[in-house]
Amino acid sequence: MALILHWYDAICFAIVAGAIFGALWTLYKREGAGKCDNESKYESLLLARSGEFEFAGLARSGHVSSTQLWTSCWRGVHPLWLLLTRAVSATIMGVILALDIRCYSSDIYVYYTEWTFTLVVVYFALGTVISAHGCWMYSKYPFENAETGELLNTDLDESTTTITYNTNKISSTIKLQSHHEKEEIERRAGFWGYMMQTVYQTCAGAVMLTDIVFWGLIVPFLSNEHFSLNLLMGCMHSLNALFLLLDTSLNSLPFPWFRMAYFVLWSCLYVTFQWVLHACGFSWWPYPFLELSTPWAPVWYFCMALIHIPCYGLYSLIFKAKQLVFSRLFPHAYIRSH
Repeated sequence: MALILHWYDAICFAIVAGAIFGALWTLYKREGAGKCDNESKYESLLLARSGEFEFAGLARSGHVSSTQLWTSCWRGVHPLWLLLTRAVSATIMGVILALDIRCYSSDIYVYYTEWTFTLVVVYFALGTVISAHGCWMYSKYPFENAETGELLNTDLDESTTTITYNTNKISSTIKLQSHHEKEEIERRAGFWGYMMQTVYQTCAGAVMLTDIVFWGLIVPFLSNEHFSLNLLMGCMHSLNALFLLLDTSLNSLPFPWFRMAYFVLWSCLYVTFQWVLHACGFSWWPYPFLELSTPWAPVWYFCMALIHIPCYGLYSLIFKAKQLVFSRLFPHAYIRSH
């Protein structure tokens, strides 16, 4: 079958290509080597520390310390509660995803919903593993989930020391070692830590987009023979946001705006996947507004590109509301994230 391209297809391609370029440029400027300060050195997802390729004394924009991955934003809340929340969320969502695949087969992955739902499951699975490791670290080193995310000073009994050096020198050495241990633990979010942060922020925008489009556009206006609302679909388009918001209410993760770029790349990857499917002969579009064989396609694509901003912005507002409201209502219990 011959592949026929029209002028409006080229515009759609340009819109998606522009979105990809803009997202990559943003990440290069904000998460790559473009932005840094001179306080301390942290790894990032795009520029991880490795061998000789290091920038001593640099911190990446939007850095995430390791303790932020598994401590709560509520003072005195044990990390085990966040671990349990993530484990339960991963389990329930994993079961729902398995039921959905069993009912509709793996062909259900033509839908953006399945991509996003799976990504949320990946976030909670990754978060569960990292939280479990964090609880193990918590059992070894006493942490305080304070606003600085720093370690508590460890009570060291110097009276049991049998070293014959000067007592002041011993104390200074112990404090220096404790400081180095604290610094090492704090800065090593590492690749998987930044991957978790990235997936979290990608999920935030994708979940808002999925649920808003589903409940606001598809259910009222685009129901057809390929789609009928049922309980399983309702769970797929509600529990994703519910569990993610629950995690947000407990975690200490930051939410910088520039990581919206990952959300944009995620959507562009899905659109490209659809184009490849149709180039290979797949004739049915799971979402009518992605169809290319109409002069109105560029309008739809442009609108879908723009809707990423309010969808991500909505979750960002929820995060800011969490910071503002909780810090005012519970000033002694809530810890603001940086």
